Amino acid sequence: MKRMILLGSLILVGVVSIAAQQRQGGPQSPPQPLAIEKVRDRLFMIKGGGGNTGVFITASGVVVVDTKLDNYGTSILEQIRSVTEKPVTMIINTHTHGDHTGSNDEFPATVDIVTHANTKTNMEKMPAFQGDKAQYLPKRTFTDTTTLLSGADRIDLYYFGPGHTNGDALVVFPALRAMHAGDLFSGQNLPIMDVNNGGSGLQYPVTLKKAAAGINGVDTVITGHSTAMPWSAFVEYGEFMQWAVDTVAQAAKDGKTPEQAVTALTPPEKFKAYTMQRAQANVTAIYGEVKK
Repeated sequence: MKRMILLGSLILVGVVSIAAQQRQGGPQSPPQPLAIEKVRDRLFMIKGGGGNTGVFITASGVVVVDTKLDNYGTSILEQIRSVTEKPVTMIINTHTHGDHTGSNDEFPATVDIVTHANTKTNMEKMPAFQGDKAQYLPKRTFTDTTTLLSGADRIDLYYFGPGHTNGDALVVFPALRAMHAGDLFSGQNLPIMDVNNGGSGLQYPVTLKKAAAGINGVDTVITGHSTAMPWSAFVEYGEFMQWAVDTVAQAAKDGKTPEQAVTALTPPEKFKAYTMQRAQANVTAIYGEVKK
């Protein structure tokens, strides 16, 4: 009984955490200052205010990857104007969460918005995209892969399966050998496994392994919430997640309590740089899948 109460409590915490990410509208605190960093020629990263925003300058305009929390559109545009006068012509949302889609409605309604098909379905359930705000839902979607623009401006979108959500898009800029990973790789930490939006603990490392094998020619990765990192860090993240998921899944199969599974998540030397704050939430998600 105690174990079930703990699991229920952890699930509630996870739901509240995701709800907080997706909450939009109502009184807002003044946006925190944003900072723009150059990643490659024509590719920038804006930090702060939620997930990292990618800024890709093309011949015809600016492609924005993720729009942070709500009330950040003006600040994003100010940062963009510090590096180019070109207009924003496209938004790519890597997934549904409000810290990555929150300021879609602060850009012109004519801007092309692109996501994975599952992300559009998830966004349609969000209060922030109801009524008149539905015009800021994706106008184009993809399932496995798709290509946007061409030549030096080409963008390849990939989906390899569930992880953080069931619609995590990886955004590759081939000419620049760079990728925006969204929260499928938020940083060197245990991730959010949003099972309410189709995420999966058991499939997370499988998806990362497929991505590492299926994407070529990338040297630099913009993470969802940390810094830009080398491709090798993305590959290693898949190995880290394989260790974490295997450890928890084995604990569940061995009949260990959630508390014991959390204790088992002590990273080996290879992964000592990774933070483990979401250990309880990860155990809850993985135990839930194993027990099905």
